[in-house]
Amino acid sequence: MTKQELLQKIEETKCRSAWQRGVKEYALEMTENFDNMPESTAELKSMCLNGAGDFVVLSYGGGYLVYDEDICERLCNNTEKRRTNYGEKQPNSRESWLDVQSRALYQAYRLIRRCYEF
Repeated sequence: MTKQELLQKIEETKCRSAWQRGVKEYALEMTENFDNMPESTAELKSMCLNGAGDFVVLSYGGGYLVYDEDICERLCNNTEKRRTNYGEKQPNSRESWLDVQSRALYQAYRLIRRCYEF
């Protein structure tokens, strides 16, 4: 499978929510950064992590969005945006916006893995 075929397959994925659209956008960004195509799931995960130990480290290390407002804009529907004052308030009592982003990054990796044919 080529990079362009993988990008097309991810692009064709149906999304019903703002969260799914955000995860898909992360998956497309991750795939764009591939220099070559992985040969195993372990190599795919390593390429998605881009040198980070896990997706939390990737998120907190500035590998993707760093501003709460940007993360909120990408992953939330209009009701959630208003509830959090467009990212100024924490998303919930248990997580920060970077934690939310790390969950989305992991799901983006899972989307790529589902679309990629080894």
